[in-house]
Amino acid sequence: MHQAIPYRTCIPATGARDHSHAGGIAESNGADPATVATVVSENAVVIIGRRGCCMCHVVKRLLQGLGVNPPVYEVHEDHEATVARYLFPHAAEELQFPAVFLAGKLFGGLERVMATHISGELVPILKDAGALWL
Repeated sequence: MHQAIPYRTCIPATGARDHSHAGGIAESNGADPATVATVVSENAVVIIGRRGCCMCHVVKRLLQGLGVNPPVYEVHEDHEATVARYLFPHAAEELQFPAVFLAGKLFGGLERVMATHISGELVPILKDAGALWL
């Protein structure tokens, strides 16, 4: 049986060990939250989630089905509060992982992505964010 070699979308985690593996998931391993903010600001779509979260995979697969190849940045459980406060300082308690950022701004979590996809609004939003060129 042949095994496919997955496409890797590596996120550089400067200042920390980068443990990118198949599937394009980078682990922060305690990286400076500013690194996460840089990743968010430099990409049209970014998924940030807990390490090993299956919902990150669900969001990523949904977006890939629409033609977007979003990088996923994994945050270790011990560092998610720090990262949430840095990315969303006004209401860090409300930030739930996985968090999807479009054009550097918080779009929402899995529920918002699914709801906008079902309503047919997700593709135009992705086009406006610069993630799709259809």
